Amino acid sequence: MIQNLKNIQLMKSISFLICLLFITNLLHAQPLGDGDPDGVPIDGGLSLLVAAGIGYGSKKLRQVKKDSLKK
Repeated sequence: MIQNLKNIQLMKSISFLICLLFITNLLHAQPLGDGDPDGVPIDGGLSLLVAAGIGYGSKKLRQVKKDSLKK
């Protein structure tokens, strides 16, 4: 029962984060540009942040699975 509640909470958290990632495109304050590809400086920092988040999430999922197998 407790494990089921943890899984539900985890799924809610993951769903919230996915929605947050996709909704940011709708909430930006800048008007659309003239098509200049250099207008928004997205560099390696953003991709490192995403990779770190994916790594942290997978670590937590493995930890939850490992803990559930012990019980």
